[in-house]
Amino acid sequence: MMQETIARYRSVRARTAELAAPLSQEDCCVQSMPDASPVKWHLAHTTWFFETFILERREAGFRAFHPAFRVLFNSYYNGVGDKHPRPQRGLLTRPSLDEVLAYREQVDRRMLRLLEQRQDDGDLAALVETGLQHEQQHQELILTDVKHLLSMNPLLPAYSTNAMTPAPPAQPLAWQEYDATLAAIGHEGDAFCFDNELPRHRQFLEPFAIASRLVSNAEFLAFVEAGGYREPSLWLSEGWDWARANGLHHPLYWRQEDGRWSEFTLHGEQPLDPHRPAAHLSFFEADAYARWAGARLPTEGEWELAAAGVRDHGRPALHPPGGGREGLSQCFGQVWQWTGSSYAAYPGYRPQEGALGEYNGKFMSNQYVLRGSSCATPEGHARITYRNFFPSGARWQFTGLRLARSLQKK
Repeated sequence: MMQETIARYRSVRARTAELAAPLSQEDCCVQSMPDASPVKWHLAHTTWFFETFILERREAGFRAFHPAFRVLFNSYYNGVGDKHPRPQRGLLTRPSLDEVLAYREQVDRRMLRLLEQRQDDGDLAALVETGLQHEQQHQELILTDVKHLLSMNPLLPAYSTNAMTPAPPAQPLAWQEYDATLAAIGHEGDAFCFDNELPRHRQFLEPFAIASRLVSNAEFLAFVEAGGYREPSLWLSEGWDWARANGLHHPLYWRQEDGRWSEFTLHGEQPLDPHRPAAHLSFFEADAYARWAGARLPTEGEWELAAAGVRDHGRPALHPPGGGREGLSQCFGQVWQWTGSSYAAYPGYRPQEGALGEYNGKFMSNQYVLRGSSCATPEGHARITYRNFFPSGARWQFTGLRLARSLQKK
């Protein structure tokens, strides 16, 4: 068992370094907004996780790489101690990127030595898996944070110079109907999950229909050009105030020039592809579009029931690839899908003990659940029961929507 953990540890840690490799030291230091973090901080924080939660407690003769790192690279774990203010992470010109990479290298050596020594320690292997799942979340954040950073540059530089593969035409939208049912929702089995996916429980679902695919760029563009951002009746009150306060008239990264729409991507600025799923939408935008389309957002229970038979969890990419098959498609590997469900505890939920209990439970306020996975989600990280969550106005992640409708009771 531990040899599998060691191999996975090496693979995940190497992948994080690969994501940072195309970037300059300047790219890795800058913070484009308070919600994003510099790549250098991500590289250090994911290392801090292993040093703080594993080495500090299990390594004989533990000695911190640098005592100040315990504060500098703590994210939100109040049980661990003080934190450097999140909006000021971009001010940390020191330690240098080279020192952060040295930090990663040293902690990796110590971690691998510890794992080799504890071959039969199942609790250690489970804790390492939590750290690796945490690092995979930050791998996605590295890409989305870098995308936001590069979009702020008038040069519109590309993260990748590789050409984008053209998207196939979007499948015609169809509706998958479901009768009322008492559905089992939540994780089951021995495979990894976060504590907010537990416990498995029953939810009664009224009859509903769910769209066979995601809303496309072409469909969302129709909403934009029909004046959707100017019609208050389509918006929640808070969403309308948010859109007005921020002067919003279209999705993040879209731009119109000489009557043509383009979209900034990790491949640089590209013509807006009508067939790809609409991305970087806030909950407010997704909800307004659904109302305009005569539909609504699915609940997370509806989404999980519909997606229960989907086995293809997608492949990592730098932009939503589009495509799909007949029937329910585009559940994974495209964009995270907003639901109409507030992020709250399942019946009987118990957070993990200790500081790691702060990972999910304390954020169950003023957030909405997203389901599926995105093009930036690492391979092997997606699952049916995964509960992602963000505030209503967040849109720098790869987030989009799938429509749902309520059906008449039979």
